[in-house]
Amino acid sequence: METFIGEELVRKNLITEEQLQEALEWQTIHGGRIGKNLVALNFITTEELASFFATDTHAPRTIEDTGLELSLIEDLVMKHALYMSEFSLHDIAERVKLPLSIVSKAMEKLRREHLLEIKGAAQLAEFTYRFSLTERGKARSMELFEISRYVGPAPVTLNDYSQMVRAQTVKTAVVSDESLKKAFSHLIVNEQLFKRLGPAVSSGKTIFLYGPAGNGKTAIAEAIGRILPGSVYVPYAVVVGGQIITVYDPVNHVTVRSEPGPDSLDNRWVLVKRPVIMAGGELSLPALDLNFNPISKFYEAPLQMKANNGLFVIDDFGRQQVDPMRLLNRWIVPLDRRKDFFTLHTGIKFEVPFDQLVVFSTNIEPKNLVDEAFLRRIRYKIKVDHPTVQEFEQIFRGLCAANKLAFAKEVFDYLIENYYTRFNVKPNACHPRDIIDQINDYAHHNGHRPEFTREAVAMAWENYFVEL
Repeated sequence: METFIGEELVRKNLITEEQLQEALEWQTIHGGRIGKNLVALNFITTEELASFFATDTHAPRTIEDTGLELSLIEDLVMKHALYMSEFSLHDIAERVKLPLSIVSKAMEKLRREHLLEIKGAAQLAEFTYRFSLTERGKARSMELFEISRYVGPAPVTLNDYSQMVRAQTVKTAVVSDESLKKAFSHLIVNEQLFKRLGPAVSSGKTIFLYGPAGNGKTAIAEAIGRILPGSVYVPYAVVVGGQIITVYDPVNHVTVRSEPGPDSLDNRWVLVKRPVIMAGGELSLPALDLNFNPISKFYEAPLQMKANNGLFVIDDFGRQQVDPMRLLNRWIVPLDRRKDFFTLHTGIKFEVPFDQLVVFSTNIEPKNLVDEAFLRRIRYKIKVDHPTVQEFEQIFRGLCAANKLAFAKEVFDYLIENYYTRFNVKPNACHPRDIIDQINDYAHHNGHRPEFTREAVAMAWENYFVEL
């Protein structure tokens, strides 16, 4: 990725090849990112670098600009037309997300081949024409559905997709201490842990969160996802070797614009917040590969491809149905080389950028999960441990306030001395929430106002813990 950025800067005449080589040598000695090193060496200004990373899409003016074959656009038009009795040029353009001028060429060719016919017009202008499929056209559309049932926006090429992912790299998403504190304001995080998280997130490198269950690893991972700055473009679909791979996923991608962009933009791309995708115990090896549907006959992108330019959290690592080492072996090449490889059922193998902040989260001791070779590939190993008594009290105070309960210091001390200390139980960050939920449930059932008392705490403890 660093090499790609440097080469692109050279290609756009923002720096020279000699300056790039000097910056790479400087990076080898001093570390850091190539962009910051170029600025430090006065080879490029901060403004020029920011402008370089500012991405946008531009509407294609010609069929060649789309990178697609005219036949692919024609086939897509035919499949959309099968769902409409009559339609206009604008109706089709809206569905395939291509400019009218390009759709017009495809429909003109289909008319010449007697697959489409004009049913009427408000004026002589082409944009007022109403079209429908001929009988021959309907038969052809049905044949196309047997080949692939994909009916959606026109895809982008693999090359355009790869270029966009690299230009929107997550490495540009530098997180400030201020935004980090805001994102973690609802959590009690000790200062030492906080200081380690900031550089880890800004680095764009893999993070391994580990420690006892119930102390906020998942909450920390979710908070990281909320602070990734900026928005990125995700394509509806990508075409590789004539095969369609859907990428945009309304479940995992949060759109920034609800309506189509202006005509000046390429509307085959959707502007979304940097993706945040979480996978837990349900994660399997097939989920990390292309998903080909034999009925619809097109592919769905794997989770890591949907997470490009954002965050991918593997939660409860080690609890998956697949052996941890097999899962990790699948990640070695992507984490090392920042690229992934997939194979179509036709045998075509292709490369896709792997550009995401990966967070592994586990409550299993790392040495029991992975070997030293893999841990060496993970830049940041951060332990999320049990809270101290002072932090535990802070959590209790905050949750009591949130639940409109009067916090009583003597009750908290009673809980610590007579239960946690007596039974040698370490406090977990999730305990205050669960104990207060027990108090609320008991009060609701008995029709009285919940109170943070010794009796309520004792009842909650008996319900919550098992024979300690």
